[in-house]
Amino acid sequence: MSLDRPVSPDPYSLLPAVPSFSVTSADVTDGQPLADAQVYDKGNTSPQLSWSGAPEGTQSFVVTCFDPDAPIVSGFWHWVVCDIPADVTSLEAGAGASDATLPGGAFHVRNDFGTSEFGGAAPPQGDQVHRYYFVVHAVGESSLGVDGSATPAVVGFNLAFKTLGRAVVVGTYQH
Repeated sequence: MSLDRPVSPDPYSLLPAVPSFSVTSADVTDGQPLADAQVYDKGNTSPQLSWSGAPEGTQSFVVTCFDPDAPIVSGFWHWVVCDIPADVTSLEAGAGASDATLPGGAFHVRNDFGTSEFGGAAPPQGDQVHRYYFVVHAVGESSLGVDGSATPAVVGFNLAFKTLGRAVVVGTYQH
């Protein structure tokens, strides 16, 4: 049974506008259902992502996955990776398994499952369709200035002031 609530707005439309650049994925097609590999209780594997055209001055990247449709006020953070070096323009499928599978000095921030890794789609059974925003944030500093103990909210706060551009691909899922 679906919870009776309106669809949440695009969370990135609520932030100050920044230039966009391109993100593509072999695993996520914009506006289409996620594959079982990206579902928590099926494959729980982070998708392949590639990006290009980041703004001049980009010194690092942050990659996030956020579900604004979770039945809680704050939405649900599935994946937060900080300090990806500026010369990295892709993550292979499964890169979100641990910090050891990330490039350079990149690291995970704890997601809302309470783990420092990718956590796949896991909406409540019978709930409405959920959207999963996979976002590559181009950052104007080599480090976002947080460590692995930061919360996704603190990462988001820092991104509000340090993001030069944003690339977005949105997958969907419904149990």
